Amino acid sequence: MLRFAPSPTGDMCVGTLRVALFNYICSIQRKEPLLIRIDDTDSERNIPGKEKEIFEILDLFGIQYQEQQLQSNNLRFHRAMALQLLQDKKAFNCFCTPEPIEAKRYDGACENLPAEEVIDNPLPFTIRLKKPNHPITVTDLIKGESTFTPDEIDSFVLMSAKKYPTYNFACAVDDMLYDVSLIIRGEEHLTDTPKQIAIHEALGYTKKVEYAHLPILMGETVSIKWLLEEGFLPEAISNYLILLGNKTPCEIFSLQEAIKWFDLRLLCKDPIHFDIEKLRAINREHLRGLNPKELSRYIGFADEEIGNLAKLFLEEASTLKELRVKVGAVFAPKNVPDEYKEEFERLRDLTLKAPHFDDYESYKTYLINLSGLQGENLLKPLRHLISGAESGPELADLYMFVKNYLKEVAK
Repeated sequence: MLRFAPSPTGDMCVGTLRVALFNYICSIQRKEPLLIRIDDTDSERNIPGKEKEIFEILDLFGIQYQEQQLQSNNLRFHRAMALQLLQDKKAFNCFCTPEPIEAKRYDGACENLPAEEVIDNPLPFTIRLKKPNHPITVTDLIKGESTFTPDEIDSFVLMSAKKYPTYNFACAVDDMLYDVSLIIRGEEHLTDTPKQIAIHEALGYTKKVEYAHLPILMGETVSIKWLLEEGFLPEAISNYLILLGNKTPCEIFSLQEAIKWFDLRLLCKDPIHFDIEKLRAINREHLRGLNPKELSRYIGFADEEIGNLAKLFLEEASTLKELRVKVGAVFAPKNVPDEYKEEFERLRDLTLKAPHFDDYESYKTYLINLSGLQGENLLKPLRHLISGAESGPELADLYMFVKNYLKEVAK
């Protein structure tokens, strides 16, 4: 089993979604189920509604999973395992004040307390794992081997004084309970891994778990919610996040296509930068590839002609939000510069009275003959009439897709 374990403490960012995508892809490739585990044990930081939002985003991006779990539901197992470690003398009660607990290196003050001092001690206590007596090596599918000394791992806290598990203890126990075989997560968790391996060793868990720590994604605080609101397609976001720091056979692809060739081992080891402009370019290509009628629905219509009209603006626009503005200007009331306001009104009146013309040249000839306008005196106000802007796609191309709406456009 693989697992994706987000926390409901804020908006999902692009780095977190990247972890979800890679877990999904590898679960399909390995023919193993995917568990979505909501790491909600830090109750003070949890935000109501974020858990539901996580699942909505996963569904929107086509990330399918077989099981879901709230980490807090496993509290009884966390406490039972902590008691087992105490009984086996692999963990100890720590009565230190918060200051030493938060120190960089624990001084071992409570590790060898006599039993009577532990039993009769009225002070609140945490439970710490005894420092391992040997180095722990993490073998990573991306970064290779990293070895951590016992002092680097230290005697760290497993359970707080309120008897709730720390992040590392809850993760280690849950990964063991669900027989997780491959853990894919961000590089910021690399120093957590030897601690979690130490917990497994102390509990007698011998399964060899594989690890892959994704290189740091600079700028990953960009939220998925914001990208969607700005009009980036889920398909384009997935495409870009898989492409980042990767060797791919092509630049534009779907999630299902990526499953066929994706290889964790080919990811770069160094930090990579999230480039919003590159995402815009990829989003533009995915918008171009949409069925015109589907694209028209994204921008508030249900007409293939409007979808094709929107595609004309993709030289200038790269998101659905920008396309809505461009297409909206075609149908909105026009603000015309005073220098050719009179010409604009003449062309609008003629257009409202005009018969249907199937091609632009016939329409233009009709306007020239009845208005007497030519050159810029004709084309500048006509562009405003048809597009609501001073520049943009060729008028002949615009006309092909607005001709059936021409009276509405000219009003």
